[in-house]
Amino acid sequence: MAARSVALFAVAALAEIGGAWLIWQAVREGRGWWLAALGGAALVAYGFVAAAQADPNFGRVLAAYGGVFVAGSLAWGVIVDGFRPDRWDLTGAAVCLLGVALIMYGPR
Repeated sequence: MAARSVALFAVAALAEIGGAWLIWQAVREGRGWWLAALGGAALVAYGFVAAAQADPNFGRVLAAYGGVFVAGSLAWGVIVDGFRPDRWDLTGAAVCLLGVALIMYGPR
């Protein structure tokens, strides 16, 4: 069950971060509004992927996803934009991922 949940978080991160990045490209980099439309579609897909989590609690799923988003955004920046995170970025991402683990997978 945790493997499916982690995979859904990864797909959700790709959809949301990718969608936001496409909109950024259209608006901030002037690369064409068709990218914004693709970004919007990716953001809609993110909503459906997030809703596929097995946990029935919207707040828990979205709170945990927030940590995935933080770490995923830094990873996207490294891979796509050549961003170089510093130790504080990496420490913050690690803290966020620890929060994800506690929120989603801690004993109840």
